[in-house]
Amino acid sequence: PRFSTTPNMDKIIEELRGSEDAIQQGMQLVKAAEHAERYKDMCSLMRMVVDLAHAKNEDLDTEGRNLLSVGYKNLVGAGRGSHRHVKHQMDHKEGDLMPGYLSVIAKETTDICKEVLEVLEKKLIPKIVQLREAEKDEAKKKDKVEASIFYLKMAGDYYRYLAEIDKANGYDKKAKDLYLQGTELAAEHLEPTDPIRLGLALNLSVCYYEILNNKKEACRLAKQAFDDAISKLDRLEEVQYKDATLIMQLLRDNLTLWTTNDNEEGGEEEDLQVENAE
Repeated sequence: PRFSTTPNMDKIIEELRGSEDAIQQGMQLVKAAEHAERYKDMCSLMRMVVDLAHAKNEDLDTEGRNLLSVGYKNLVGAGRGSHRHVKHQMDHKEGDLMPGYLSVIAKETTDICKEVLEVLEKKLIPKIVQLREAEKDEAKKKDKVEASIFYLKMAGDYYRYLAEIDKANGYDKKAKDLYLQGTELAAEHLEPTDPIRLGLALNLSVCYYEILNNKKEACRLAKQAFDDAISKLDRLEEVQYKDATLIMQLLRDNLTLWTTNDNEEGGEEEDLQVENAE
C-alpha cells in the first residue's frame, strides 16, 4: 500500500485492511516486527490478522498462532519482570514512591494481559470451537483440536500472569479452569510426547506451585507428564524428539528446583522459576 500521509501503526493497519492480500502482507510485517523486536507492533498486526481471518470464517494457521504467542509473550514478559523486580525492592527498602511506581507497572502489564485475553476469549476460542464442531475431515479436525488446546493454554497463561499481580479477582481459578479444559482435550487427542500437551502440563504445574500454592499437586503433574512422555520417546522422529525432550528438561528442572526448595526453607524460588517458552 502507498500511504497518503505520514504513516503510523494505526494508519498502516487501516491501509492494510483494505488491500486484497491483507493477511499475507500483514504476516510479512509481523515477521519484520519480530526480527526488529517491535513486539507491540507484532501484537497490533496480529489482532488485524485475526479479524481478517475470522471475516473469512478461518482460524490462524500454526505459524500465525505461534507469532501471536511470541508477540504477547515478549510484550508482557518485560512488564512481569519489572513488576517482580520492583516488588522485590519494596520488600527490602522503604520509600513513599515505590508503591505508586509498582501500580503503574501493574496497570500496564494488566492491560496487556486483558487485551490478549479479549482476543482469545471473544474471538479465537469461540471460533475454533465452531470450526472444530463443523469439520468432517479427521486430519483437519485434529489440527483444530490442537489449536483449541493451544488457545486454552495461552488464555490460562495470561490469567496466571494476572494472578501474579492481583490475588483478589479470581484470576487464579480462571487460569486453573482453562488449563484443565486444555488438559482434558490433550489427554483425549494428543500423545504424551506432543509439545503442546507437554507445554500445557508444564504451565499447569507452575500454576499449582506458584499461584495456587499446591506444591504437592505441582510435583505430581510435572512428574506424571515427564514419566508418560519418556515411555513413548523411542517412537519419535528426530525433530519431534528434540521438541519433546526440550520441554521434558524444563519439567525435570522444575521438579529439581521445587524439591530442593522444599528441603531448604527460604531461597529465591520466584526468580529461578522455569516455565514454558511459548
